[in-house]
Amino acid sequence: MSYASFHEPDASPPPSRPGLAGRFARNKLGMAASVAVVLVVAAGGVYLATAADEPEPSNAANALEYTSPSAAQAESPGAAPWASATPSTSTTPSTPATPSTAATPKIPATGWVPVDRAVWTAQADAYKALKIDPVPAGVGNLPEFRADCQYSHRLPDDPIVAPGLPGASHMHSFVGNKAVDANTVAGDLTKFTATSCKPVQDHSAYWVPTLYDNATGRPVETTGFRVYYRSLAKNSTGQMPMPNGLRMISGDAKKKKPTPRGTSGQFYCAFYGPGDLDGVARSTNGNWPICGGNATLHFMMQFPDCWDGKNLDSPNHKDHVAYGSGNGCPTSHPVRIPAITFDIQYPAKGTPAGYYLASDREGKSASSMHGDAFVMWDVNTMNKRTRNCVQGRRTCDNYGYQK
Repeated sequence: MSYASFHEPDASPPPSRPGLAGRFARNKLGMAASVAVVLVVAAGGVYLATAADEPEPSNAANALEYTSPSAAQAESPGAAPWASATPSTSTTPSTPATPSTAATPKIPATGWVPVDRAVWTAQADAYKALKIDPVPAGVGNLPEFRADCQYSHRLPDDPIVAPGLPGASHMHSFVGNKAVDANTVAGDLTKFTATSCKPVQDHSAYWVPTLYDNATGRPVETTGFRVYYRSLAKNSTGQMPMPNGLRMISGDAKKKKPTPRGTSGQFYCAFYGPGDLDGVARSTNGNWPICGGNATLHFMMQFPDCWDGKNLDSPNHKDHVAYGSGNGCPTSHPVRIPAITFDIQYPAKGTPAGYYLASDREGKSASSMHGDAFVMWDVNTMNKRTRNCVQGRRTCDNYGYQK
């Protein structure tokens, strides 16, 4: 079954939909990735490799800072295993382990943020020089690698949408880099590398609006947050790695439409074996599924797989990336990069009272669900994973080939 069917060839992010989730929730004998996702629901899940398998990180090639955009560039683009964690029940935001504040904190650049051309060229050249490693017997043919993350901290900050403005955002739940706050810049992700993800060579930060129990007002934090980097295309022609410092958003925080049974972009019930993705029942307002059996609430969202090759961000945090067509990328965004996909597990089965997202406390629908990715990997690891797994079209876990 091709991953090309995961995306839609238009300029806007495709919604998370039951058809997408169903591949992971219903297929007992199918893809290796499917089994890995659903087993967490049935048995709590384990990592598929141990820490002993983990290579040492090498940050020598990582870019610490990026060129700030000029006034002209600010207006227009340049020419050229799931591990269970104890969810927090406190309504008081926790503080990152190593905040990126200083006497004079750096503020992330906004608008069109150009890539450091020398840094990207060095990474691209190193990637092209790599040879694909020998593939052990039994490795699957799903072109992907991943990071498995746990909940890190909660803050009303957003260094992509509201950089330098602590408390200016709705509440977000962060996984990955533990030092992220409103003032985080790309260099901080390399300097402060404590992470809730495996492998530890992933210094990226990922976040979504906090989910709350509508009956109690308490946050419901993820107990499993898997980040896939995969190919959505039918081939790997022109495949490149992800540039460090790339920032992007999937979804729309301002969308506040009801999400009744069968609606795209809703939370779904993940399970092993037969069952109903939309739940055995719905919340009183119809927006949230109530899961049966061992199923729990999940959400899946997909990011673009094509990049303009020029900018690490754009004014709306979307225009510098785009979705490809199955066989290639549009001429406006010619660089094929791994497509990030969030697969998020919550320790909740659903209730008549339902839930609400921090981005839509009043409407209490799921349509405002969105995700942010601030990418920063050890360059050697990103290059090798992309070459072996995505371009080589082989299934990899957190540490390399999945055996």
